Amino acid sequence: MSAATDEPQTLEATTMRRVILRLVPFLMVCYFFALLDRVNVGFAALQMNQDLGLTPAMFGFAASLFFVSYFLVEVPSNLALQRVGARRWIARIMITWGLVTMGMALVTGPHSLYVMRFILGAAEAGFFPGAILYLTYWLPGRYRARVLATFTVSIPLATFLGSPVSVSLLELHGFLGLKGWQWLFVLEGLPTVLLGIACLFVLTDKPKDATWLSPEQRGWLVSRLAEEAAGKTPVGHISLWGLLRNKYFLTMALVCAGASATGSTLSVWQPQIIKSFGLTNLQTGFVNSVPYGIATVLMILWGRHSDRRAERTWHTAIPLLLAGLGLAFLNLAGGITLTIVAVSFALVGAYAFKGPFWALSAGWLSAGTLAAGLAGINAIANLIGGGLMVNVVGLVKTATGSFALGLLPVALLDLAAAVSVVMISRSHARSVRAQAVPA
Repeated sequence: MSAATDEPQTLEATTMRRVILRLVPFLMVCYFFALLDRVNVGFAALQMNQDLGLTPAMFGFAASLFFVSYFLVEVPSNLALQRVGARRWIARIMITWGLVTMGMALVTGPHSLYVMRFILGAAEAGFFPGAILYLTYWLPGRYRARVLATFTVSIPLATFLGSPVSVSLLELHGFLGLKGWQWLFVLEGLPTVLLGIACLFVLTDKPKDATWLSPEQRGWLVSRLAEEAAGKTPVGHISLWGLLRNKYFLTMALVCAGASATGSTLSVWQPQIIKSFGLTNLQTGFVNSVPYGIATVLMILWGRHSDRRAERTWHTAIPLLLAGLGLAFLNLAGGITLTIVAVSFALVGAYAFKGPFWALSAGWLSAGTLAAGLAGINAIANLIGGGLMVNVVGLVKTATGSFALGLLPVALLDLAAAVSVVMISRSHARSVRAQAVPA
């Protein structure tokens, strides 16, 4: 290979290495605490529910309120990020939700818990789609699945590492007059505030402003991203209301809802499912982390495989099928071992899905629609997956005494999502072939 050919490839490699190492690890740490502050209520419940007199239905309702306000604020938050800039807006989001998380230690009953969960959802809204949007400003298409899979590995990692940490914080019960679940909220909310302040110094809004890249690297990256942005996408530049009538947008929101429901319901209810086998709080925390550890590794490998094959549809559909089958199998799992196996299948599917799915979604949305589109998909998915399905599990558990039965609707949603992504992708392929045929 000639030196003339080597030079552009070397420039691309060095540029992308510097971009990825600068932005992705830091955003992963931020997202780690986002997820930790979202799901720690599941571990707090091991003490808090009895202290506050919460039934499963009341706890499920409180947990679901996070997703209602999250849905309402998600799109406006992402549009604000696009206008204000990621550096300041992501910092604002993190400082706000960190303070609210610490304030969760002040709840005294179900109604104050309802209010704080609702406020927490509004405070955190926009971080995940904002981070995805921000990364699309820096990542050419061929890098997206693997990098987004690496970024979203923070989701299972937050529970893998957070499970033993959270239950260990419960052991501080009585220290300085606070209960263990109060210490959990205070000590897990504080790092988020500090990371929010750090955003102001670490993040750069756009590649053209990146003084930490050389002029040649900045020029190459800006040029490559502009070239890709000029390409044709199935969802062009349309209004927010137009998005709500677009079949691609609505289908992708439904598809995302399947994985979101699986992750949200298990993050909230899984500690109680595991503890029901007679484990202590500490044992529950360590056992709970096992499926998330498995999912952490496999989602990275699946994202890399998707990039190597340059294939998104089946890399999105197959994990959804796995998640649905895992949740359905819970109804046949009578012991702790089979329960952990079933949950592991479900979580591997829910998290391996993310890299290929967000790469597919970002590739289908035009540059002008990307901010509202990504936020809208995530908002609708969280409303269905978290706001609705977390409630369903609590209501079914109260009525039947069975967590597994409550998770069956989530399994059906996963299966419907898998079929939907295959169908919409085939519809798009037929449309592309029809447009390619000369009149």
